[in-house]
Amino acid sequence: MMKMTNNQAEKQNITLILGLGALALIRPLMKITGLIHIFGSEAVGSIAMTILISIAWILIVIWKKAQNPIKTLVLSGVSYAAFAIILSGILSPILDGTLQGPLTNPIALVSVFMTNIIWGLILGILASALPYKKKRS
Repeated sequence: MMKMTNNQAEKQNITLILGLGALALIRPLMKITGLIHIFGSEAVGSIAMTILISIAWILIVIWKKAQNPIKTLVLSGVSYAAFAIILSGILSPILDGTLQGPLTNPIALVSVFMTNIIWGLILGILASALPYKKKRS
């Protein structure tokens, strides 16, 4: 078995972090398209999708044997926050005719990042608590 260089491992980890962040975009895209209502209501759908995405993040981090699940999932939360803010900045003028969302409010901008950092931290702690064999450095 070939040993991965630190640079290769870092690139793989960045890909994992960005991939997990992009995966979480399913929830806002479901809200935008109205598919969130398959759960009955937007509130129930948002909660259900958040739970499903959380489970997926934990399982993927375990499956990929991430060396540091807490760091990986906190940074995944940061990448999701950035993606969601960019998506909002692109789509709100198209869909509503004016820029709306976190880009128009500095407090909301900070709130989006903090919420998703905490979400990633909690999931990282949960993933770290589950028994699995981590990759060696």
